[in-house]
Amino acid sequence: MRQEEIIHSNPEVLGGTPVFTGTRVPVRSLFDHLEAGDSIDDFLEGFPSVSRDQVIALLEISQERVLEPA
Repeated sequence: MRQEEIIHSNPEVLGGTPVFTGTRVPVRSLFDHLEAGDSIDDFLEGFPSVSRDQVIALLEISQERVLEPA
């Protein structure tokens, strides 16, 4: 999945806050839910406009960036 299919940022949508593409759901909300101990399924239940594929792809991108050698 290409990054454009996962995350979108537009000054006209939530003041440019990164959101899941095709939604108004801030990416930050996924991390907030995971930090609170919620599962991916819990998050998706609360935000049905976000796809499981988008969530998994975002987590994979995040993992790659964190694990990049310095």
